[in-house]
Amino acid sequence: METTVTTVARVNEVDIQIIMNGEKQVAVKPICQALGIAFEAQFVKLKTDPILSSVVMTSITTGSDKKQYEMVTIPLKFVFGWLFRIDSRNVKPEAREVVLKYQLECYNALYNYFTRHDEYLEWRDKVIAERLTLYDAARLEFRDAKDKVQDARDLLNEARKITEEAYFADKDQLRIQFGEESEVTNA
Repeated sequence: METTVTTVARVNEVDIQIIMNGEKQVAVKPICQALGIAFEAQFVKLKTDPILSSVVMTSITTGSDKKQYEMVTIPLKFVFGWLFRIDSRNVKPEAREVVLKYQLECYNALYNYFTRHDEYLEWRDKVIAERLTLYDAARLEFRDAKDKVQDARDLLNEARKITEEAYFADKDQLRIQFGEESEVTNA
């Protein structure tokens, strides 16, 4: 398998590279140089870390002088966690602000990842409550409309049952109103 090296960043005049040889690896020493921290101390931390010790390895890469070197690397997916754990008080003063900014982003990313589900549930419960209110209102309106339709149907059915004889019998019937002004009328 062919090894390819890609420069992905330049920090404090140091190239940060990804070495692709089946898996994306990142050289540790250039990052240490860019941050102004001791590579040897970081190498010890990597070798004694219960997780990172199992993934640290050496890879062949091209140095800034264009020569081939064996470099200590870790998979790209572990670089972010390793950088998060670097004590910002131990980095070069010119790198400290960037490290702190990165670590703040890590804190935010972790918070967002672990609270995402709660945020979603809170949002979903709010939407459900709003739509339940609309649903209940529509059901009440429907029930009222259904009752009105039934009343109108009953009146329609009554009208359909009126025969000609019943119409004229009702029309010709003597109507008497009771009250203050009593008068006799034909309907």
